[in-house]
Amino acid sequence: MTHDGTGLLTIGALARATGLSVRTIRYWSDEGALPPVARSAGGYRLYDAGSVARLELVRTLRELGLGLDDVRRVLTGETTVAQVAAAHVTALDARIRSLKVTRAVLSTVARRGSTAEETTLMNRLARLSAAERARILDDFMTEIFEGLDTADPDIRSRLRFAAADLPDDPTPEQVDAWVELVELIQDPEFRTTMRRMIEFNAADRGPDVPSGSSLWFMSRLIRSAGDALREGVEPGSPRAAAVLRELIGDADPAAVLERLAAVADPRLNRYRELAAVVNGVERPSTHAEEFGWVVAALEARVAG
Repeated sequence: MTHDGTGLLTIGALARATGLSVRTIRYWSDEGALPPVARSAGGYRLYDAGSVARLELVRTLRELGLGLDDVRRVLTGETTVAQVAAAHVTALDARIRSLKVTRAVLSTVARRGSTAEETTLMNRLARLSAAERARILDDFMTEIFEGLDTADPDIRSRLRFAAADLPDDPTPEQVDAWVELVELIQDPEFRTTMRRMIEFNAADRGPDVPSGSSLWFMSRLIRSAGDALREGVEPGSPRAAAVLRELIGDADPAAVLERLAAVADPRLNRYRELAAVVNGVERPSTHAEEFGWVVAALEARVAG
């Protein structure tokens, strides 16, 4: 109802006109978002037609999640709806990313059946900043390459590229893979295995050995062993010996065998798989059959 023919609305009339509760309108009024235009002789708040429009704006901004401080700033002209909306979008994006990480962690915890301690660790690792994640990876790369200046730079760049970084909105699978990857690269035994592989690579290189030669050797190994497998060549046969001679030349088979044992370590393959999952790319082939054939052929030659 209007008050005493003035055309002003009581708080009850304003509530009926907008569908909001008297309690909500009174609270917003107390907080300065909807000040009354006048007071009755009895001290009751009175509002005009403009208050109805103002109240609709307050309701809209509140439904969009804006706080009353931002609402007040819009209503007093300190800022615009567009400016507040842009800031709110940024805040919402950050909140959405956080919620996605939370969901991914909880999904992983449920799937793993994790303990409280594992859940705490998983949550901490998933919420590391990009800079903190980079420090973990840089520490790993520094340790495994330290002092090995002759290591093939192609190997270094490929390993650094494969060292995955968790996206802002990870899937549960990516969180799971990231946690396992961090656990793996912080394992001293794995670091030793990785460094051993790189040491083999560095020992092969001299001043005249071009970059990428070690990768070229692996490519040839996979191709030659794949051909032998398709043709049914037995690892201990004379034909296998000929394949090895073409592949390694006069190199010591025992030394090559030791090198391949390091390269074919299952944990290295797991490292590549985990990095691919975190990076959201297709998992690389481990070429386990090809490496297995060459290792068997080398073992036969060393034993013979």
